[in-house]
Amino acid sequence: MTRKRAGGRWFFAVLAASAVLVSGCSGSVDPKKLPGVYRNDEGGQIELSADGTFSAERVTTNESAGPVDFSGSWDYQDPDTSSDFVYLGVEDGGLGKTGGIQLYVDDQDTLYFQSDPDGPVTQKLNKSS
Repeated sequence: MTRKRAGGRWFFAVLAASAVLVSGCSGSVDPKKLPGVYRNDEGGQIELSADGTFSAERVTTNESAGPVDFSGSWDYQDPDTSSDFVYLGVEDGGLGKTGGIQLYVDDQDTLYFQSDPDGPVTQKLNKSS
């Protein structure tokens, strides 16, 4: 009887810890606070403007491609089934025929590109003060 009770307590503790972790990850990004300039050490930069436009300079969106410049409009997405992201509607620049790309939201101050969901992060950018 004691063993069964201990197993139940363990299960409850794991379940409670999981709920805390999941609740800590969701809803932490305020889209109104996303506008600003995000940079990395390699010279990449994205500026998200409050009017819904963006410009990107020396950004690497794909592991096999070099840095490119592009611009267009942006919109924050908070899907129930995957990571939050900023959808970049590309209107001009070096991405060729690409109509849009996802810029993932790590937290309020960090954005990143990841061309393969199971692969490594291609480029991470931090909000400048």
